Amino acid sequence: MAVSDELRCLIAAGGTAGHVLPALAVAEVLRASGVHVTFAGAPDRVEAQVVPEAGYELDTFRISGLPRRPGLAQLRALLLAGRAPVACARILAHRNPDVVLGAGGYVGAPMVVAARRKHIPAALTEADAHLGLANRLAAPFATRVFLAYDLQGRDAPKYRVTGRPLPSSSRPWEREEARARYELPLDRPVLGIFGALAGAHSLNELALESFGSAGPPVLHVCGDRDYEALRLRVRRDDYRLIPSEREFGAVLGAVDLAVSRAGGTVWELAAAGVPAVLVPYPHATANHQQKNAEYFAWGGGAVVVPQTELGGVPEVARSLLGDGRRLAGMRESMLRLARPRAAEEIAEELIALGRARR
Repeated sequence: MAVSDELRCLIAAGGTAGHVLPALAVAEVLRASGVHVTFAGAPDRVEAQVVPEAGYELDTFRISGLPRRPGLAQLRALLLAGRAPVACARILAHRNPDVVLGAGGYVGAPMVVAARRKHIPAALTEADAHLGLANRLAAPFATRVFLAYDLQGRDAPKYRVTGRPLPSSSRPWEREEARARYELPLDRPVLGIFGALAGAHSLNELALESFGSAGPPVLHVCGDRDYEALRLRVRRDDYRLIPSEREFGAVLGAVDLAVSRAGGTVWELAAAGVPAVLVPYPHATANHQQKNAEYFAWGGGAVVVPQTELGGVPEVARSLLGDGRRLAGMRESMLRLARPRAAEEIAEELIALGRARR
């Protein structure tokens, strides 16, 4: 799909990797289609590092999440929110985009509002089974809202279910190549353990306590925060502990079962056909990780274990690894639930919106 007379798209995304990485996946497709893509975000969050590293220009403005408790932090957040649309208007005047995408986090909402005021078509993405506060506030100003999950009362044509965009680095590697990368055996099932980008501390501790000395081969992506404290506790050669992995597709290709939180990673697991034991983060906003996990459990691809029953995860994992027939069925279920073309679908519609404006 080639685009002549170069279109311009501005993507506002930030706060967490869970917002920025899917936005980069969409940007990757847009850029390959001939669209000029720039980003906007906060100067002190993950996007300030990740976006330039991916080769995109980033315009920044200050904004923060809204604390629930009254106080100075809440007052500061409200002041920043009030100034944000003015800053966004300046960025739009500078970049002059044909279409805007608010791709999650608090940076998206004011940019979509500013775009509406300038008669620039704008869209939003929602990666969880719950429409977040920023997206709820911005939705009336958006032409289209792309959903990862089918949400009650959010109907077509304004709302469209696409799944969560996945970067090319999450495409699963071939098993032999992936296992060779981590020096893991080919003839035994491998357990993957990982949480969010920073790592999930309770899962990290449980993994080392349960499998650090004995058990199935393990590929454990623990996050940078806990790596130094954990690495000296590994007691066997087939337990691979790594802080992070840019080529996450290699991890997905190497494992037969994952123990994970239930944020955006669930869509990467589904696209790779990796069955999962999901432990939703109990303090996630509006309990959205629980809702995410329930969707994949309902579809037959995952087992959900609440944080209060975390100690039971090792036995659940051992049982599943020992049941090849059940794992095969869960794998097929994950593949059926997957939406691997989410980034392409969103990019195609953004291009159509931009063209219509011209």
